[in-house]
Formats: sequence, structure tokens, C-alpha cells
Amino acid sequence: MAPKPVRTAAALLVECLAAETCEYVFSVPGEETMDVLDALSRQTAVRHITTRHEQGAAFMADVYGRLTGRAAVAMSTLGPGATNLVTGIADAYLDHAPMVALTGQTGLDKLHKESHQYVDIVRMFEPVTKWNQRVEQPAAVPEIVRKAFRVAQLEKPGPTHVELPENLAAATVDDDLRPIDPTQTYFPEPTDEAIDHAARLLAGSTRPLVLAGNGVLRQNAAQALRDLANGLHLPVAETFMGKGTIDDRSHLSLMAVGLQARDHVLSGFDRADLVVSIGYDLVEYAPSHWNPDGRTRIIHIDTQPAEVDAYYQPEVELIGDIDGSLRRLLRAMLPLGIGGRTASDRHATREVLVHQDLRTALLAELGAYEHDDGWPIKPQKALVDLRRALGPKDIVVSDVGAHKIWVSRLYQTYEPNTVIISNGFAAMGISLPGAIAAKLVHPDRRVVALCGDGGFLMNSQELETARRIGANITVVVWRDDGYGLIDWKQRTEFGHPFGVDFTNPDFVAYAQSFGMAAFRPASAAELYPTLMRALEHDGPSLVEVPIDYRENVRLTEHLGALTPGW
Repeated sequence: MAPKPVRTAAALLVECLAAETCEYVFSVPGEETMDVLDALSRQTAVRHITTRHEQGAAFMADVYGRLTGRAAVAMSTLGPGATNLVTGIADAYLDHAPMVALTGQTGLDKLHKESHQYVDIVRMFEPVTKWNQRVEQPAAVPEIVRKAFRVAQLEKPGPTHVELPENLAAATVDDDLRPIDPTQTYFPEPTDEAIDHAARLLAGSTRPLVLAGNGVLRQNAAQALRDLANGLHLPVAETFMGKGTIDDRSHLSLMAVGLQARDHVLSGFDRADLVVSIGYDLVEYAPSHWNPDGRTRIIHIDTQPAEVDAYYQPEVELIGDIDGSLRRLLRAMLPLGIGGRTASDRHATREVLVHQDLRTALLAELGAYEHDDGWPIKPQKALVDLRRALGPKDIVVSDVGAHKIWVSRLYQTYEPNTVIISNGFAAMGISLPGAIAAKLVHPDRRVVALCGDGGFLMNSQELETARRIGANITVVVWRDDGYGLIDWKQRTEFGHPFGVDFTNPDFVAYAQSFGMAAFRPASAAELYPTLMRALEHDGPSLVEVPIDYRENVRLTEHLGALTPGW
């Protein structure tokens, strides 16, 4: 009989992951994580997924956290493996996504001196994690893992980090050491006095506007927000990361705000005499852009008190459970109405439609390109056809670049968490690994990674991961052979581009070399049927779309000069 495996600190750590109901560990294998990998191979509760780059692993854990509210693990070895995690960890930090980074390290006996591949990862990760810790005693593993997951998932969520030196990972542990079981945490709700204060402010306004952010999605409060908007006939503008908080088919939706140009939706903030910000993270869209004189009256509804900002000074803050706060506020408001009028009265007199011209302008812009046959394909046309091809609950994971601006501004979103955009850290390369994670979370939905050609090639190696694990995603690459967003800004600010052009491989042949189906429309009219072929293919697929980014400068001319800060 084979001897019973020795119970190591690495095995105990994996037991702790299972106790946390951690579903996935994404990693590139390394020498210093071999004990953890061996422990993972001996159990079935946690699935290990081998990625082709540590950044891909971190982005997968990042988007998994965005979609579920639970932490997955991104694991790497020491040194260069760990430093490759940083971009994905930082993205989770500023986008408020829970995840746990786990890194190997050289033995404790070498940390005091120059050693192969050793750099201080704990200190390096400190600015981009909520909490991080090196394991220095095997007996501390259960407490450290429990704290890592607890801190990562508590509001506002974000990444944590655990470093496990290789000599401790291989150390034997006592049989009586056990994981610490997770506990349930409940949010408090605002006092009656705070609810009454907010209700009085809202009732005394005449042109209130809701600004809905990513926190609404994190707290699963989209239905409560929709009920508040419908019950009081409040227009709602979403941040880029708040897309899906309200159904964009509703006449109350002003769609997304986030351009630093004078967009239609931003004009709504100029008219508003009160902004009700709900689940709004200032990192999503600086308040100086929508409240430039700092005089707008604000009600702040979130799980945490407001960040201090000269342009964001709420008169009242409802802190706690967002869903409960919104439902209580609606009950308090129904007898009062807004400006002395009930929702029915305001709707009958069309007061609720004071911002309707803004919504109409955006929809008209989108509709004007529905049958456009220009070549290369215009961004507006590409979005019309993508929206038509996807169902209400299908998911788009947008990369970062010029296409993100078009997606954020014009792609209509119907359900929560169906458009994933990195806009706090705004990291290029997120969409392909992020789409893989989204497909793992929602295997029954169609998932599209929408990339520019620049962002796609930053993590295109994860095509192999998608193919290997059977993640049937569709990658849509908008091709313009350059860094389109920077080209756009350079033309606006300096009158000419510089250093932004590059060449590309044949993306269709490239995807086919991974064993994937790949397509390229030959005309604008072929785009929709090409998308449908890719989406209906039984396996991962890619669509290359030649894109006409001359529309970028035309949009600038239409909206006014762009300013830095996207």
C-alpha cells in the first residue's frame, strides 16, 4: 500500500480554500508553488485552471469577483511570476473586485540576503491590496486564509494577498489544525432620521437625477433602484461600470455618463437641482466633471461614507445596505411626491421627460447607423449588430481603448452585470481572460470579449486556455492597426498622431492556429450574419472586424474638445 501523504501547510491551505467555497485557482505553475499544486491535485472541491500568463490569471480572478461577489485565487510563483500579477491585482483594487492573490516565495532562511528571484512581494503588493501577509508559521494558515477572503469580500471589496514561502509550504502540520469556517455578515441600515432627511431633500427638488454606480451591482440592488426610479419617475444616468443598473430600454434611462467631453447625458447634470448618487465610486468618474462648480446638492447612498472631495459634498448620506435604503426611501417618498407632485402627476404633465431630449439624441445617433454600409465598419454599426446578435442576459466584456468609449456610450444594456468594463484602473488586456471567467460563471450564456487589436494582443495567448478548458466564448476584435484611443487624443490635442501605428497578424489565421473557428466579414452587411455564425459555433470563436475610427474625431467635433482623463 502507498504511504499516506504527509499533511503539509500547503495541503492545509487548500483545505482552507475549500472551506471558503473557493471555486477556482488560476495560475501559471512554478517551483515555489509545487506543494500547493500537489495538494490541489488531491482534491475535487477547488478547480485549478492553468493560464498562459499570470496577468491572465489575475484578470480571470478579477472578473470572476466582479460577477459573483466572491473571491477566486490568482496564484503565481515568486519573483517575475508574482510581478506579472500586479496589473490584474491593481485592476481589482480600483474596480473593487474581490480576489485573493497567492504567491510562492523562497525559503524564510534566504529572505535576509540576496537570493535567486527574490524581491519583497509583500511590500510590492501593499499599495494595490486591501491586506496582505506572509505566512511565517504553518499554524497561522487557517487564520490568514480566513482573513484574506473575509477582507477581500467585505465592502468595498478588493484584492488581498498571501505569500507562502516554499519551506513552510512543505512543512508538516498537526492533524488537529482545521480551517476556520466563514461567517455571514449583514449590513446595517440608515436611521429613520437619515431616511426622513433624504426624503425631504428629494421631495423639495424639482429636477432630481440619479447617478447609479458599480456599487448597485455589487450589492445586487438593481431591482430596488429600478423600483425607486419607476415609483418616483426619476431619470437615471449610469457610470460606465454601472451599466445594467437600469434597463436602457426604459424611457427613464439616460444611459451612461463618463466621457470627459460635453456629452448629451452630462447636460442632464447641468439641469438637475439634486443628484442622488447610489453605489457611486468616485474612481469611476470624477465628480469635478459633472459638478464643476461644486454646488450641486447631493444625496449619497452607499455601503461606505463618501470620499472627501471638494466637488462631492453630500447633504445627507444613507450608509448601509443599498437595497434596504432604496426601498425605505421609496416608501417615505410615495406620500410626498417630488416638487409636491406624485409620480403620476409628474408623468401626466411630462415633467419626468425634462431629459428626454438627451436620451432621444443618443438613440437617434445609434439608429442612424443601423443600415450603414460604410467600409471599414463604423463603430456605431458594429455595436448595433452586436446588440442585435446577443440576448438580454448575454455578457460583453470590454477591453480598454477607443472601442470602450463607444461601448460605454452607446451599447444598450438590459440586465445587471451583462457589460463588464474596467474603468477604475482601465487595464488593457482584460477582455479575453475576463470573458473566460464570465463563461465559467455563466456557462449557459453567450459571452463576448470585445477587444481592440492593441489590447487583444496583450493577452491573446489565453485563446489556448479558452480552447483547452472548453470556454466557448466569442472574441470580437476591432482592427485599425494602431492604438486608436491615443491616436484620437493626439489628433484632438496636437493635431496629429505619433508613435501609435503598428502592424497585425492575420487574426483569422492566428485564431485558427489555436484550433478555433474564426471569421471576417467582407462587407458591413455581412457583419451580423458573421457574428451569428461565430456565436452559434460549438466552441470558442473569433471575429475580426475592420473598424473605421475616423468616427472618433467626428464624435469629438460633435461633442466638443476632449480633455485628458479617460
